[in-house]
Amino acid sequence: MAQQEVTEEQARAVAEESRESGWDKPSFAKELFLGRFPLELIHPFPTPAAADETRTREFLQKLKDFLGGVEGSVIEREARIPDEYVKGLAELGCFGMKIPTEYGGLGMSQVAYNRALMLVSSVHPSLGALLSAHQSIGVPEPLKLAGSEEQKRKFLPRCAAGAVSAFLLTEPDVGSDPARLGSTATPVDDGQAYELEGVKLWTTNGVVADLLVVMARVPKSDGHRGGISAFVVEADSPGITVERRNQFMGLRGIENGVTRMHRVRVPAENLIGREGDGLRIALTTLNVGRLALPAMVTGSAKWSLKIAREWSSERVQWGKPVGKHEAVARKIAFMAATTYALDAVVELSGQMADEGRNDIRIEAALAKLWCSEMACVIADDLMQIRGGRGYETAESLAARGERAAPVEQCLRDLRINRIFEGASEIMRLLIAREAVDAHLNAAGDLAKADADLRQKAAAAVGASGFYAKWLPKLVFGEGQRPTSYREFGPLASHLRFVERSSRKLARNTFYGMARWQAKLEQKQGFLGRIVDVGAELFAMAAVCVRAEAQRTADPVVGQQAYELAELFCQQATLRVEALFEELWTNTDSGDVRLTNDVLDGRYSWLEDGIIDQSEGTGPWIAPWEPGPSTESNLARRFTSSQPTASNL
Repeated sequence: MAQQEVTEEQARAVAEESRESGWDKPSFAKELFLGRFPLELIHPFPTPAAADETRTREFLQKLKDFLGGVEGSVIEREARIPDEYVKGLAELGCFGMKIPTEYGGLGMSQVAYNRALMLVSSVHPSLGALLSAHQSIGVPEPLKLAGSEEQKRKFLPRCAAGAVSAFLLTEPDVGSDPARLGSTATPVDDGQAYELEGVKLWTTNGVVADLLVVMARVPKSDGHRGGISAFVVEADSPGITVERRNQFMGLRGIENGVTRMHRVRVPAENLIGREGDGLRIALTTLNVGRLALPAMVTGSAKWSLKIAREWSSERVQWGKPVGKHEAVARKIAFMAATTYALDAVVELSGQMADEGRNDIRIEAALAKLWCSEMACVIADDLMQIRGGRGYETAESLAARGERAAPVEQCLRDLRINRIFEGASEIMRLLIAREAVDAHLNAAGDLAKADADLRQKAAAAVGASGFYAKWLPKLVFGEGQRPTSYREFGPLASHLRFVERSSRKLARNTFYGMARWQAKLEQKQGFLGRIVDVGAELFAMAAVCVRAEAQRTADPVVGQQAYELAELFCQQATLRVEALFEELWTNTDSGDVRLTNDVLDGRYSWLEDGIIDQSEGTGPWIAPWEPGPSTESNLARRFTSSQPTASNL
């Protein structure tokens, strides 16, 4: 399979062309990065209609009753989800939670979907991965966003009934750089069909899928716009072969594999949108689809807090429960306060998605980034609190007659969420691009590496007009008025901090833009810290408005929520202040210089004294080449309860 040879500039151009460039709706997070704090966009905390809330509770109760008979230990031990579990979820309508009722789905809200994923993932996260890969990025979401009415009526009822779908984008040599996509979709039969060729890697659900969303490059030609395009493909089409089921550190029940396509014929009517719209469709899908991961990791954080609380109350060392020792108490306090914040971020983001008043592309990305990072810290703290019992497997604990708390599994399962649907490093760059969008528009040619001096001089004149109006507004704001936000009581000081920090964040972004101009995009350490500050501020705002909403609804619960929010904001404030300090006092330049020397082998003597058993076992990236079609070995979940060659 021939990979596309592209330059850094070409890769950037593809990414830029695929992103949503307009802002037709307000964005709370975008404003936050620009030094404005539009609290009215999230306060009062949005809540679902009473009828929707009742319907959600009834569905979740049915799901909870079903999950009472599902054993996560079975999934972990057998490294697959038993067929009866999948059938049960399908009968409940879980595969159509987000599919509109007119197409056979349940038509549930994003909030309801998030809560359902949290619930199933608490039994085993592979169940959440199955459902979210199917609905968040599989066939249903792209069709809802860009599919024709004919496509929706043809495919969505099948998906709602339990026909599993998968999303095929990644390739053996292509991860976060889709400009190099090698899979092709060549028009044939006078444009009546396309012929797919290529190999896709890490196809979650791909081993058992009935329907696929495939991203492939259409060659430009007369009558064809060309470009990376999205297709709905029947998984049992001739020429599709699942070559293996991959095995991972965690999520042992997921059906994730390598899928080869050789001369796979796809009808032209299965093209989603237009030719060349594939990446845009994928990125738009992820804007809301990313909210599934924060929901699932928040469920893990809640479980971790529960286990930590129970264990730390019962385990006695040196005459008192371990939770009464300050070293452990600090961890539990962090876990409790941060879990509350995770829940607030997930609920707020989900409600904003349901309301549709705001553009939440940055909020969804921040939620995915921040929640996946913090949940891993919580799980690591739980393991430390549990000690040797945290490192021991649940099966081993049970064999010794102890409570089988799968802490080590929790840590393994969580780790992928910092990679799934955009690794944290890529997420920071994606968010940073959106955060500095106004600066790039104002700077014009100043931000272009290939602009000449005359172009830069002209751009400087235009930029000065923008900054002359914008910068003065970053000096003074509501955060300096001691009476601001006083309806939030003791949390008012934290909202004032968020407002002041928002303006400080915008000023620092401007300083970076002025200092590095076109080179700013290469300062990934700086941009990453800018984004991390924004994430913490977003979380602080979310906990404050949610705590106030809970206080209004129930004074008792509200008081407890205020206590959790207060401590979280205190902890987050320390992290924000440290990040601001590190913006300009860091070792980034030295890190880059040393890394270049490491890559050149200058310090290879440091690697002496070990044995690397991976040497000689194969190349880092498999040299995939198109081969002859073989009989598809897709597992059929709904026709056999026996494992097949493809899912072992």
